[in-house]
Amino acid sequence: MPNANSFNAFEKVAAKGSPLNASVCDSIWLLDDDLSMLKALGRLLNSAGFIVEKFNHPAAFLSRLDQARCKVAVLDVWMPDMNGLEVQACLGRDSPETRIIFISGRDDPPVRQTALDAGAFAFLPKPFEDEVMVEAIHEALAA
Repeated sequence: MPNANSFNAFEKVAAKGSPLNASVCDSIWLLDDDLSMLKALGRLLNSAGFIVEKFNHPAAFLSRLDQARCKVAVLDVWMPDMNGLEVQACLGRDSPETRIIFISGRDDPPVRQTALDAGAFAFLPKPFEDEVMVEAIHEALAA
């Protein structure tokens, strides 16, 4: 059974910004309906030291904004029910501080331009190099 000292030690670690606190404040949120892409991207970003929350449906992603802050969102453009541009519009209204990085399997210059004109931080075509994604997230966090 833990003693009072172990609880005090936990509180000190939490107060200094442990990963537990960071997940609430500065996590990277991923939204993609492709579960294999979501899993791979999650692994990549975790291995790069990021705290990640993964979503495969836009409604779940957007409802999470009621409980937590999203520092950087990585959004797929083409999803059923609601596309990434629509999610971007909701984020602009409900979480304007969120930096958005789009990923897309389709090379569609007008969609890319629409996303960037609406404030997206970056637009990466799939497949992308791991280092490119990690660097884009670092830059978005620093912006």
